[in-house]
Amino acid sequence: MPVLPPAVGEKVTPLEDYLIDINTVSANLTGLPAISVPCGEVEGLPVGLQLIAPRFGEGTLLAVADEFQASVKGAAPRVAS
Repeated sequence: MPVLPPAVGEKVTPLEDYLIDINTVSANLTGLPAISVPCGEVEGLPVGLQLIAPRFGEGTLLAVADEFQASVKGAAPRVAS
């Protein structure tokens, strides 16, 4: 998300709600495979990296996500390419 999430119980306007989802809607509407992988923290909150692949690119998407996670953890990738 391009913004920090609202606090629990905090009311948001329709525009704020839209801005929270703006980066996920495109993958949902087009049916493209997408994944979010953890990549750190900002202000104590987890941050994710969103990856989107072409149609039927799930295998490549998962391999790239696995490679990224392995590089962040300093380990060898678990999925053979």
